[in-house]
Amino acid sequence: MNEINHKTVFVLDHTPYFGISCESPIDCDFIKSKVPVPPISKSLWTCAVEASVEYCRIAYDLFPAGKLIRFVVSDTAAHIVNTWNTGTQTLTHILNAMTMVGVPPRQTQASDYSVIHGLRAAIEALAEPTEFQKEQLVAHAKSDNVKLLNRGRVICITSARDDASMKSLEDIFRTVLVQQNTIAGHKDYISIDQCHLVIINLYPANMESMVSNRALIEISPILMSEIHSNKANNISNKLTNLILPHFDLASTTVTGIPMKEEQNASSSANYDVEIFHGRTAHSVFLGTELVLPHSLKEGSDYETVTLKWCTPRSCGSSEMQPCLAQCRVTPVDVTSRPSSCLINFLLSGRSVLLEMPKKSGGKITSHLLSAHGGEIFIHSLNTARSCLEDPPSISEGGGGRVTDYRIKDFGVLMQQHRMVPLKPMPERQPDESLQKMRTKLSRNSRYWPLTLGRTVLYNVRHFIEPLLLLTQKPEMTEDEKMMCLKSIYNLSQLEERQESLVLPNMGHRLKGNKKEEQYRLLWSELETIVNCNGSSPNHKAIVSCIRECRRMYPNADGSDPYDKAHGTEAGTVPDAHRASVIRATTDSPMSPPHSMSGSSAGTGSSSGTGGTAGTVTADSSSSAGTVASSASVGGVVNLLGTRGGVVGSKKSLASGGRSLFDALASTERAISQKRIDFSGRLCTPTGQIAKLYSHIGSKDAEGSQGRPTDVK
Repeated sequence: MNEINHKTVFVLDHTPYFGISCESPIDCDFIKSKVPVPPISKSLWTCAVEASVEYCRIAYDLFPAGKLIRFVVSDTAAHIVNTWNTGTQTLTHILNAMTMVGVPPRQTQASDYSVIHGLRAAIEALAEPTEFQKEQLVAHAKSDNVKLLNRGRVICITSARDDASMKSLEDIFRTVLVQQNTIAGHKDYISIDQCHLVIINLYPANMESMVSNRALIEISPILMSEIHSNKANNISNKLTNLILPHFDLASTTVTGIPMKEEQNASSSANYDVEIFHGRTAHSVFLGTELVLPHSLKEGSDYETVTLKWCTPRSCGSSEMQPCLAQCRVTPVDVTSRPSSCLINFLLSGRSVLLEMPKKSGGKITSHLLSAHGGEIFIHSLNTARSCLEDPPSISEGGGGRVTDYRIKDFGVLMQQHRMVPLKPMPERQPDESLQKMRTKLSRNSRYWPLTLGRTVLYNVRHFIEPLLLLTQKPEMTEDEKMMCLKSIYNLSQLEERQESLVLPNMGHRLKGNKKEEQYRLLWSELETIVNCNGSSPNHKAIVSCIRECRRMYPNADGSDPYDKAHGTEAGTVPDAHRASVIRATTDSPMSPPHSMSGSSAGTGSSSGTGGTAGTVTADSSSSAGTVASSASVGGVVNLLGTRGGVVGSKKSLASGGRSLFDALASTERAISQKRIDFSGRLCTPTGQIAKLYSHIGSKDAEGSQGRPTDVK
């Protein structure tokens, strides 16, 4: 009960100005009298008292204990209406005290009328401990590490000339608040840790105010303030709007309530009744398929949720349903006939179901209104599978029709994060290992599909098993990174060969089991899981490699999935980047010379498509040097990312990239380089051409003498 709404103090201005009319006439009509009655008008004081008492009624109805409200009346001095004692926290006590206070006096010559007296008394009231806080002080006296938080709210209803007067009022309040904290500990006062000041400027309906509205701001570390300027006839709506955030409440309008007409009992009409309750009754449905039908309340600034009345039923044990939340309710307009009829109907032992729309169409019963022990509650019903039902054996299909749970993978996950008791040591921080395990579990379970039908990646894990295991480590070595890149390369070869992936029924995620859709989902899922597993440089390199492979399979509309993310349009990747891509994915100490080695080593190459043919025949020594230097580059970032110049499409191969043919040709050259060269070339001096089978050539020359020359 250390919330800021545990203690609320109303300061009502009782100066002579509040005795004037609010200039909002009310017409009166007597049925048995033909004499016209002139309209009447409430005073500013009456409007302020009625609105503040209604604020109290809503708080007392929804919170029978723990939420305390005090009243202070300020004129020439501060008059305390009630205390923090629960015996004075009733509407009867407050109304009787207001009756004794009476209407503000007529205009007098006294000049000491001020609302500042009431603000000083309100700060002293916040410094007084409540019964609950006294119990906490006794309990905390035995422990020096626990401090009691004393927070509260002051709602001041007054009238000021302009913004400067309001600023002066806030400055005085802040000064008195600081002074009060300096004397904390004396006269049983406690320090005020946080105070929320709400100033409502009230003026007649036929006038214009010079005071501007101002949202909540922080004036000091312990003081927040906001200003509202309202006409007197709208003060009730303003306080009704403010009580929702003050006590974390929500509004629900029950629509379509059939009620018999008062004049004609044989006919009925449908009415609407608005009720207030805890916000939990609505927030518990966030993230589900239910759509809360929000709408702005007419004449107010807050939203209400409209739920439709269903056929009422008795509240027996057979009708009980599991619920997610339960909150007390109170009608907004307690004096209206529809509200009275609804309250009496529920108190008679009946319960009413309320329905709301679903995203997929149709309606569903989401709430239940029922009375328990003379109090009315709204229940948020469980719209999903009930936790009270007997769960089936997982071997028989846990979750109803769902039978493809990843049971073995879940067992492995539990074994990887199994914890054992650890002997405490002075040099080890308490719960250090526990925090590390929580971090590890959070990282490894950030993306973890429950069923095989909701994943493509874990159905083809035999292709990328090393990657799934190695990327779970927070840090990876260079060898582990190369193993992951090799797995991605193998998967890319499957993609090039247009091999279909053997997958179970993917439901709505996969349309038609197309190969393009399969690989698009596979690359997307692979990128997600590597991103979630770690953020080391090697993890980022693997993610970059996967992203380049994803470019081979664009989005459903044909666009590059990384055009917007990386700011690079299709077909505009720089040549230097292409060189680094191919070097990073093919270079190793045993790699063959490749088409980009000449340009990457700085030995020069021709541009366009001719550059590739010109650099393939580079000598082995320069190639080996280039390969060795490329293999030491730490930024291994991509795998065949510009293969065939394909960026979001497979059509263009003219951008100087590496195609599948280039990869196969490089492999063939690597194999040929490992063979022993023939002796003729080894014995021939540099710059000369070795002759093959020279003895055969000489015999042919001798036999050809005397014969005519062949015509070619």
